[in-house]
Amino acid sequence: MTTLSEATPTTSPTTPSPAAATTEAKDAHRPTPRLRSQADGMAVASFILGLLGTLVLNILLGPCALVLGGLSLARGTTRRGRALLGITLGAADLLLLALLTSADGTLSWHIGG
Repeated sequence: MTTLSEATPTTSPTTPSPAAATTEAKDAHRPTPRLRSQADGMAVASFILGLLGTLVLNILLGPCALVLGGLSLARGTTRRGRALLGITLGAADLLLLALLTSADGTLSWHIGG
């Protein structure tokens, strides 16, 4: 005959142990390495597109830099500075476009007369 102290405790299969629950909670808030590397790539692309947008095609590259910078920040990039620079340059591209359009009625700029 088995006494209560010798009986093995049974747990419900649907109830996770406290250690497993804390591990799952930590992993739920942490982006996977694949998403983080994609976010890093988007941050760099945002910076490059914003920089190129100051020279050519600011009507197209400025908004792309803004979107990619925002997405990379939302996905938890480790290159936060580049994402912020990309957003800043994208906004500067659109500001430059507005200034050029109001100054001489064109969507591009040129050097010289």
